[in-house]
Amino acid sequence: VQLQASGGGLVQPGGSLRLSCAASGSIFSRNGMGWFRVAPGKQRELVASITSGGFTNYKDSVKGRFTISRDNAKNTVYLQMNSLKPEDTAVYYCNTIMQQLDWGQGTQVTVSS
Repeated sequence: VQLQASGGGLVQPGGSLRLSCAASGSIFSRNGMGWFRVAPGKQRELVASITSGGFTNYKDSVKGRFTISRDNAKNTVYLQMNSLKPEDTAVYYCNTIMQQLDWGQGTQVTVSS
């Protein structure tokens, strides 16, 4: 199963981005999915997650700004990021919540004026 995240870029503080992650294979629809990020000099952290039933959970620092969603028909999970802050700068990845899949190529998000 391969994961391909996309949608990153350079944005000014307060701006928005929408990330997408497409996964091949049937594992996607049966598992909770998460967006993770690796900021410079820091370890990978879970930012947002969504169960197979659609229940969501967020890291405190992104609550109210980020929204995770999924389209099981397309095997795709999304992360809408609003009111971006410089501290959101990181490489973003998707995976199952239990990190069962090989980490695919992440997408760089840079928040800077």
